[in-house]
Amino acid sequence: MVSPENSDLRAADSPSWTRDLLLLTLAFGALFFFRLGSYPLSNPDEGRYAEIPREMVASGDYVTPRLNGVVYFEKPPLVYWTTAVCLKLFGPSEWSMRATPALFALAGVLLTYAAGRRLHGREAGLLAAAVLGTSILWFVIARIMLLDMAVSVLMSATLFCFILGVREAPGARRRWWFYGLYVSAALATLTKGLIGFLVTGAVMFLWLLIFNQWKRLRPLHLPSGIALFLLFAAPWHLLAAQANETWAHRYFVYEHWQRFTTPAASRPGAWHYFIWIVLAGLIPWTGFLGSAVRAAVRGGWAKKNEHADAWFFVVWIAFIFLFFSKSHSKLAPYIVPIFPALAVVIGGWLAPALRAEDGAKRMRVGLGGFAIFCGLLALALCVVVMNPALVRMSGEQALALRIPAFTMAGVLLSGGGFTLWLAKVRGVRAAVTGLVTTMVLFFLILTFAAPHISKPGTRALAEMVTARAKPGDRVLHYHEFFHDFTFYARRVVDVVAFKGELELEEDAAARASGRFMDEPKFRELWAGSGRVWAVARKKDLKPLFGDATFRYHLIGETRDHSLFSNQP
Repeated sequence: MVSPENSDLRAADSPSWTRDLLLLTLAFGALFFFRLGSYPLSNPDEGRYAEIPREMVASGDYVTPRLNGVVYFEKPPLVYWTTAVCLKLFGPSEWSMRATPALFALAGVLLTYAAGRRLHGREAGLLAAAVLGTSILWFVIARIMLLDMAVSVLMSATLFCFILGVREAPGARRRWWFYGLYVSAALATLTKGLIGFLVTGAVMFLWLLIFNQWKRLRPLHLPSGIALFLLFAAPWHLLAAQANETWAHRYFVYEHWQRFTTPAASRPGAWHYFIWIVLAGLIPWTGFLGSAVRAAVRGGWAKKNEHADAWFFVVWIAFIFLFFSKSHSKLAPYIVPIFPALAVVIGGWLAPALRAEDGAKRMRVGLGGFAIFCGLLALALCVVVMNPALVRMSGEQALALRIPAFTMAGVLLSGGGFTLWLAKVRGVRAAVTGLVTTMVLFFLILTFAAPHISKPGTRALAEMVTARAKPGDRVLHYHEFFHDFTFYARRVVDVVAFKGELELEEDAAARASGRFMDEPKFRELWAGSGRVWAVARKKDLKPLFGDATFRYHLIGETRDHSLFSNQP
């Protein structure tokens, strides 16, 4: 006899699946896309990942990524391609450039719902989706033009397909799960390189080895799966190698090996770096994590084989956490691939806790932690906008943030208290609803604060140049390269006495172009008869503007940057 829960797990064509997916799409689509284009692209990351697709569209070359006309071999092109599609469909805007991470974030929520539902039932799937979509780090990365959201979702899809595939008996359903594994691994590889299949492959291998699950691996449809993987992943790698003789060394040796094993990327972090990122990024669900993990692996190591599927998520979380902790290159978004697994674990624990007679007792720590978080964050928001010097914020910026900051503080204080009241009077199901509602309101108000939080870039100066520069004019960046400028100005620029991440050593044509010059060459160009526009940080201009022999005309300024020219 099939239980109602098992029936729900297998009824993929149930009307509730369609209804749930539609409602989740509408709810989280609205959350992730709300005011997505209301603030300028940030430097350097958003400017970089918007400019590369812009140059692809402008040049028609979709094989070799370029940044300011210089080959850029750091990452594969899948996100560049999807962003280029958005650029063509919707035009050059902040919204269209951020559409790719927002869409992947939404896809991650839907995948997590599907996996959670198949593993633990419908309510667990819905709760897992809510946990993921309202976690602070997931929401933030969903609205920033980076590659990390895309690769996190694709790696998670690979691992979800694996654990769901090995649970199926041989047949068409199992084959399609494994085909999904191979395709998503290939797309993850096309997004951020070899970690797309090496890291996920390591998770799967370790679980099979440690828990002796080899019998469940057959059939894994390996020959056709490898062919499918290569069909998606191999063509671009072959074309890039054929078009660029230095690509293979840069891509495989430097970007994959040296960045991980050496401080080459200059992104160090302590061994505990990601502990704090996970604890903070999982808010408001951090307080539920300990109980959820203990319940998932109940019986401990002695009963590991009875709960092998639950241990798969522990291996997923632990290996990826340790992998990036070991790396010499650390950034907060790197740890995002563990968040769908965390969401499934927490969602799988919450569902029975909501139905249990002692649910309030089980959830006391989590709900209490949420209330404490609300109080502390509300206090911090008020203190910061009233004393901006504590975080090196300008008085003007703090004044602009006061209304949204006080509003967010009010939402947090009332939401934290109201959630505890709901748990006591209406039950834990109502309390979880109150928690989710509080976070959604907080995020929506945060979008109004975002334009004032983001660091000022060079958009205004780029628009001045676009409006006034003539085709023969030279536009250059002095002692720096501003990624957002080239996107907003829709042109590449010359660069004076600066290299940064421009991979000139890989591009002989760029080195020979005359666009990358030293100080004497700049002075010679400036003194010529042609019109030259220059953008620089104000702090870099003191020696230049202090030179009595240097003649310039100040055209425009922002808080941190200046636009000047050799002609009025």
